[in-house]
Amino acid sequence: MQKNELLKRFGKNVKIERIKKDLIQEELAEKLGVSQNYIACIECGKQNMSLGKIMELADALNVNIETLLTFK
Repeated sequence: MQKNELLKRFGKNVKIERIKKDLIQEELAEKLGVSQNYIACIECGKQNMSLGKIMELADALNVNIETLLTFK
């Protein structure tokens, strides 16, 4: 799997979990202390995140990190 495909799949997982939690991008961004644009770029697969930030994201969404990093 190439990097751009990995980022797109990760972004899709983030978006799915955000919607399940009934959060808008702005609310998730506020929880993480980042901009709404940053969340939008993650969900579009245009932004790479550090592993530490992915852990924070999983906590903010109240999911296991594996949920965000599982690609089917």
